[in-house]
Order: sequence, then structure tokens, then C-alpha cells
Amino acid sequence: MSATAAPQANVKSGPIGGIAANTHRGGLLDKYFYFFMSLLIAVTVVYGFSHTVDKNLIHPAAPRPLLLYIHGAVFSGWVIFYIFQSALVRTHNVALHRRFGWFGVAIPVLGISTAVTMARFNTLQLHQTDAAPSLMIPLFDITAFSISFALGIYWRKKPEFHRRLLLIASCALTAAGFGRFPPHLLPPVVFYAGVDVLILLGVARDLIVNKRIHQVYLYALPAFILGQTVVMYTVTKELPYWLKTQRDSALANPLTGGGRPTVYTASGTTRLPAFQLL
Repeated sequence: MSATAAPQANVKSGPIGGIAANTHRGGLLDKYFYFFMSLLIAVTVVYGFSHTVDKNLIHPAAPRPLLLYIHGAVFSGWVIFYIFQSALVRTHNVALHRRFGWFGVAIPVLGISTAVTMARFNTLQLHQTDAAPSLMIPLFDITAFSISFALGIYWRKKPEFHRRLLLIASCALTAAGFGRFPPHLLPPVVFYAGVDVLILLGVARDLIVNKRIHQVYLYALPAFILGQTVVMYTVTKELPYWLKTQRDSALANPLTGGGRPTVYTASGTTRLPAFQLL
């Protein structure tokens, strides 16, 4: 019996050893990647908004509505919450991660509501007629975030899907930060490339650690790039279909104005969309 017991023990220990080997494959990259990405996303957002937040929010030339401060606080809250949740997983507090996760659902809902309301406020109260046409940019960002976030919640019991989808959702929110980078670091016409590079870091992590690209990235990244290309081409070229859509909606809804997008000046330099007041 003792002769057969030893091989059985070895067989049982095999899978455990396999898991341990797989866990250590890629070393720190495997263990700390998602926590590192949460910090990188925070740094990206802080750096981008550091170029505009003082004159547009802290010391604005004209008073800003309370809603704008709520909008900024909500999205800042999501960045902090994502770091917190990533830290809980890294420290193996999965039960707390799941418990607090439901509180995080309220943050995107509030953020989406304040973003749309702010765009309407800019048009109605500040008479920024370019806000509605160029609204295509934040609408895409909100849509990209919402779909990724919703799928991440739906597949919350599938960690490999959940964590990648939540990473992608958080990356989508960095578009506003990248859009405020100095032009010599990131030309405004390609600011979406910053978002894609963050997602590509996830792809690189998969190739190094798992030796293959997870299907979440195979679907999400091409969809992001396609959507970003359509959005930027439409806004910069002032395509008639979008202008007509906005003019028609302006007639139907007094909260959305008409006008032409003024993202690009005749000299080729770029201004931030008017709805981005932070």
C-alpha cells in the first residue's frame, strides 16, 4: 500500500505544482499587472487634467456650475475605486472585492448622467453651439466604457473575463486625460492612441504570461480602434450625416444646440471640445 500511496501523492501534487508554476510565470508582471495598470491609469488622468484643471475648475475666469464639480468628483472616484478594488484582489481579499464591487456600479451611472447633463448645460446655458456636434467624442467614450463595464459585471464570476473588461472600461475613461496632453507629447488628432496603448499593454501581458491573447482583447481592441477612427474622422471632417443629426435633434430638443464642430482650427491646431470644461 505504501508503494502505491507515494505515486498517488505525486499525482495529486502535480496539478498544485502546475498552478504554482503558472502563477509565477511572468513573475511580477503576472502578480501585479492589474494593480500597476490601475496606478498608471490614475497617473495618466492626473497628468492630463493637470494642464487644464487650474484655470478651468479651481480658478476659472467664469463661475462653473456645481454639476461640473460633481462630474469631476464622480469620475475621479471611479479611478480611486478601481485602484482600491485592484488592491483588494492583489492582497487576496476577494470577498471584500465582491462586496464593495456593487457600490462601484453607482459611480458609472452617476458619471454618465452628469456627462450628458453637462453637455446639455454647455449648449443651453453657455451657448456653446459647438458642444452638441462634438458631443460625438464623449458619447463614444461613455458608450465604450458602459459596454465594457456592463459585460464585466455580467461575467463577474469569470475572473479572466471580468478583470480584462474592467481594465478596458477604465482605459476608455483615460481618453479625456490623453486629450489634454501637450501637443508635443501626443498630437490631439491621435489622442485616442493613448487609450489603445494602455489596452495593448494588457495584450502584451497575456502574450508574456499566458502565451496567447485572451478573446476579450481580440474583440474589444479592434472595436475600439474602429469606433475611434469613425468618431475622429466624422468630427474632424465635419461629415454632413452627423451635422444633420445634430441639427435635427436641436429642433426636436431645446437642450441640444446646433452648429458646426470647432475641434480643429484653420491653422491646423486643435482646441478641446467645448463640453470639456475641466
